Amino acid sequence: MKRKLFSLFRKKEEDEPNEERIPSQADDDEIELEMGHHSESATEEELKQHFLDSIFDFQLRWASSTISQKSYVDNSYSYDERLKYLLQRFPDNTLVLYYPVFKIKNAPLELEVIMITPTAIWCLSFLEFEDGTAYIGSGERFWLKKWGDTEKKVLNPLISLRRMERIIGQIVEFAGVDLPIHKGVISRNGYIDYPLAPVGYHFIDKRMHEGWFQQQRSNPSPIKSVQLKAAKSILDYCQTTSFKRMHYQNETLKEWESLPEEDSR
Repeated sequence: MKRKLFSLFRKKEEDEPNEERIPSQADDDEIELEMGHHSESATEEELKQHFLDSIFDFQLRWASSTISQKSYVDNSYSYDERLKYLLQRFPDNTLVLYYPVFKIKNAPLELEVIMITPTAIWCLSFLEFEDGTAYIGSGERFWLKKWGDTEKKVLNPLISLRRMERIIGQIVEFAGVDLPIHKGVISRNGYIDYPLAPVGYHFIDKRMHEGWFQQQRSNPSPIKSVQLKAAKSILDYCQTTSFKRMHYQNETLKEWESLPEEDSR
């Protein structure tokens, strides 16, 4: 799938009665937003959520399309709760790269979540399993995950964050972008215990998440040119899997057919 910025709206197709809606790939040349009808007795909160749900498909299609190219989007993204959290609950001045694949020295490398705000770049790693899980941090390769009487090992998320910071830092520095890079481990439903944690990391667990989240939402700054420059410089290193739209395929074929044949030798 084409990895690209997610920012605004989605197209909603009308649901059939008593049937679950299944996302489908729409016509190549149509990227529209259609709002379905909603019960007049709905509350304000229900209407807000209905609006957010109505634009989510449009966001996916916009993010996976250009005027000449298109990428197929796996249906799993339509039901990805974490992706909805990033797109629906953060303000529109936040640009999101969701598990982008970078091409570094001709080798693909998948990172985790990158948020580009008007004032900073956030490299985020999520630790979210069962509700109430406790994570014991350390400098080792693995952290300890405790849930009830069960203990398991999970990969140290700081390893991924250090790699993300190093790659993103080099890219934006080369592009002449001056934005600070923050590193954060998010666990909305769990607890992170790391007594001797290294400096420069934000541990955003169930106790800290609401405060951090409201701080991000309250950023009044509009989208800035430096933010767009940072996003473009990062996207230039991302791998894209796409195909030409039918119209452009036909145009290319016509151009080839119109070329004069070379003399045989």
